[in-house]
Amino acid sequence: MFETPVDLERVEGVLFDCYDTLLDVSTDERSLDPYRHLSAWAAYQGVRITPETLRKEYRRRVAEAMEAVDEEYPDVRVEEVFAGICQDYAIWPVEFADLGVHFARSFRAATARKICAFPRTRHLLSAFDGYRLGVVSNGQRVFSEIELRMFGLYPFFDAVVFSSDIRCKKPDRRIFYVALDRLGIKPHEALFIGDSEKNDIFPSRELGMQALHIKEAWALFAV
Repeated sequence: MFETPVDLERVEGVLFDCYDTLLDVSTDERSLDPYRHLSAWAAYQGVRITPETLRKEYRRRVAEAMEAVDEEYPDVRVEEVFAGICQDYAIWPVEFADLGVHFARSFRAATARKICAFPRTRHLLSAFDGYRLGVVSNGQRVFSEIELRMFGLYPFFDAVVFSSDIRCKKPDRRIFYVALDRLGIKPHEALFIGDSEKNDIFPSRELGMQALHIKEAWALFAV
């Protein structure tokens, strides 16, 4: 049993990280195989690009987009990256923005090796029935929201903030403030639960929140 003290008497809302906290996800964006599937799919959408070029272009454009964001911990919107690829490699007129969204989701489906909710996730969320709940995640809304919805978790939350929404990642403190503001609570009224000391535990505590590692939360609250 962990010994981290939690004073629930002063907690009005609970914020959660998403990945490795609520959802167990592993991906493979390095090997060529996912890009072979995407290249074949893209051809039917009017975009002709080889798997090798697609992988190279994706990596290059994400890196360039990151550099263009004037943030210490920048993030991009991958659907915009894929929209640019579609625009440059289209072989007939396509709706770049819409296709970029579909491309991003197909990319996630092709690169995902495992996506599931942890067995204790629902028990943990149910333990905080009556509290205002939120998510603060380094994730891409274009597919991360869908993944929360896939497992019936999205309706639990009153506020969900992904790093792609504001183009900066944890441990930047602003993403925490956005979620707190949407829940209508102050830092000292919040409990944060996550898996990363750097991205979750340390910054939330520095802002005045209480914080638990997900394993502590499981031990304390998830039957």
